[in-house]
Amino acid sequence: MSRIADRGERRRPAAQSRRAGKARRDIGIGSKGGANGSDAWMEATGKIAHRGPRGRPRPASAVLARPEGLAVTVMGLGLFGGGVGAASYFARRGAHVTVTDLKQAEALAPSLEALEGLDITFHLGGHRPADFTEADLVVVSPAVPKTSPYLAMAAEAGVPVTSEMNLFVALCPAPLVGVTGSSGKSTTTALLGEMLARFRPTRVGGNIGKSLLDEVHEIGPDETVVLELSSFQLEDLAAIERSPHVAVVTCISPNHLDRHGTMAAYVAAKKNILRFQGREDVAILNADDAEVRTWDAQTRGRAVFYSVKEALDDGAFLKGTELVLRLGGTEERVDLAGRVRLRGRHNLANVLAAATAARWLGAPLEAIASAVEAFRPLAHRLQVIGRVGDVLFVDDSKATTPESARAGMEAFDRGVVLIAGGYDKHVDPEVLLKAIRTGTRAVVLMGATAEALARALEGNGPPVERAKDMDDAVRRAARLAKAGDVVLLSPGHASWDMFENYEHRGDAFRRAAEALGLEAMAAENEREVGSSGLAGTI
Repeated sequence: MSRIADRGERRRPAAQSRRAGKARRDIGIGSKGGANGSDAWMEATGKIAHRGPRGRPRPASAVLARPEGLAVTVMGLGLFGGGVGAASYFARRGAHVTVTDLKQAEALAPSLEALEGLDITFHLGGHRPADFTEADLVVVSPAVPKTSPYLAMAAEAGVPVTSEMNLFVALCPAPLVGVTGSSGKSTTTALLGEMLARFRPTRVGGNIGKSLLDEVHEIGPDETVVLELSSFQLEDLAAIERSPHVAVVTCISPNHLDRHGTMAAYVAAKKNILRFQGREDVAILNADDAEVRTWDAQTRGRAVFYSVKEALDDGAFLKGTELVLRLGGTEERVDLAGRVRLRGRHNLANVLAAATAARWLGAPLEAIASAVEAFRPLAHRLQVIGRVGDVLFVDDSKATTPESARAGMEAFDRGVVLIAGGYDKHVDPEVLLKAIRTGTRAVVLMGATAEALARALEGNGPPVERAKDMDDAVRRAARLAKAGDVVLLSPGHASWDMFENYEHRGDAFRRAAEALGLEAMAAENEREVGSSGLAGTI
């Protein structure tokens, strides 16, 4: 059964688990369809990690295909699925699993509930050196800084370190489609998954919030796997030198500079989605993005572009309400009139990206069109949550960059009262400030960056108010709004200064609006509030 360890409780000694697995370590046990033998181990952990600095040999194939008896530490349980997926995968296959996280149990309740009943030891509220120095393997969350002293301890002890995504990529026998970008990747991933699922078995996972690792031995080579990949996950993939067979890139703008340090390092991590592609692979690239349009030289495979701004001789673009696909010397068209439920021109680019990848993979045009028509905004992504009187309330909490917040403001042709601000990722706010000056009636600021944003807007922008929390922010925004306006939560920042994550922030926004008498809207009425050539007009 799952248990949270007391201070004096210790796991099974790693040396004992090593003795239990000794007979298996050098046997090439093939994973289903994946790399086998020590090659699989090398792929999952990276070539450098196969032997520690002391030259001590590490377990080979057993840790992937049959890891029973091994001591596995999962560092960073989190709430987005990767930690749960890794812990479940190894626990269900007989490994001695310890999960360690700096957060206490209360903050991790959904993930702990998902692991209930499995034989796992939990060390929460802090880390213990022995969990890193006496393990056979450490599976680390991509959110953990590479400078963590505990990872240094593992390296010094010769313990290999890998990630949930690296393990999955090494083991998965199905073709992989990866989607990344500074924004738009979740919507593109989900929509692409819907298009592909209409004609072949398809699974969707990754940074979108679902780990597929525990399902990997159920996946067949006739399926397609669509993965949303963050810059953190892609940074780790360099260790195994693997890129998806189909790589989709939505856009690139400054993000996570608090982690990557420089824009160049952030871009380098993102480029791993196509850096290791083969000649039979393809990269689907946004021709309208100044950075991404240069990435065709980064892949050994074929580059296919898409654009919402211009016609392309080879690629995908819009002509009126038609999606035009020029791939492989043929031209095909899909009429999108009345079918797109997503708001904002940026979302039209996401539709193009998904459609281009889907058609490249063989999806019929009918499947693409029907998926577009059935698709609704994902939670917290320009999601209309209802009205208070004649004022519309929209949750765009996932807008965690200045560029994504700007796109949210541009998605409406009515007065916008914006709720913005949050955790400082060391990104230049000028894009956000300019959008606020030109695209809002008023702005309510909250979080760690509120004071700096308010100073920048003083005397050079719309009316500004400061809020102490989300309830206060929503009350102020509702008071500032006029009939027909939109109260838009599109923060332009991460949520970690005041909330667990963007979902927690979006839920707080909804609760605050409900306290003011929020009324839900019928789906057919939601379409009429969009602009920018999308919902209600195309």
